[in-house]
Amino acid sequence: MAGRGAAKPSTKISTRRSAANADLPFELPQVAPSLKRRATRLLAALDEHYGDAVCELDFSQPHELLVATILSAQATDVGVNKATPALFEAFPTPADYAASTPEKIEPYIRTIGLFRNKAKAIHAAMSAVNETFGGEVPRTMEELLTLRGVARKTANVVLSTAYGIHMGVVVDTHVARLAVRLGLVEEGTTVPQIERRLMAMFPRDRWGDLSHMLIWHGRRACKARGAVCGEHPICGKFGSCCELRD
Repeated sequence: MAGRGAAKPSTKISTRRSAANADLPFELPQVAPSLKRRATRLLAALDEHYGDAVCELDFSQPHELLVATILSAQATDVGVNKATPALFEAFPTPADYAASTPEKIEPYIRTIGLFRNKAKAIHAAMSAVNETFGGEVPRTMEELLTLRGVARKTANVVLSTAYGIHMGVVVDTHVARLAVRLGLVEEGTTVPQIERRLMAMFPRDRWGDLSHMLIWHGRRACKARGAVCGEHPICGKFGSCCELRD
């Protein structure tokens, strides 16, 4: 899917592991120098328009961000933010969740989809945080992935947003859509492949910023349906969005 200014991504599969990325559990794909230069220009444009982008889940402590991120699966941040104030007040620490039950958590998150399964995940995750990690949300990908309800996307959110630790790029539906529209990956690329290509294209210390800015652009302009980005400078220069408007 190539649009105005959209370069077709290389399908070359070769990988590399630099010293700066030696702590990653996988090698990153090689990308053409022209695509890296294009990514640099795109990042500058995102900085210009969304330089103040942040995670839009409300939280004050790492465990609250973890809970909110678990709740955000297949739900909107707006919906999660409506439910979490009462939830966080009722359960102010991981120990409070651990001492409770999923059934007692459910009423606070009933407005959120899949609330019964999420109540079980939150109870199990907070119990592990309390009992295994001394009440502190882990600071490593490996440890976070042992928690119920936590996959790479959730772990990336927590590590980057709460701790400033960059182990990957958050790829939600907005980032996955924009990665295609902005010519960073080919249509049909899997989420793990999208993440690794973005990690290879952009500076590691900007992975968290990149996720936030792409999400903001996806929510505010380059939407899945009814996109209003035809005249937006980012889509106009880098994307194929004008061809996709409903």
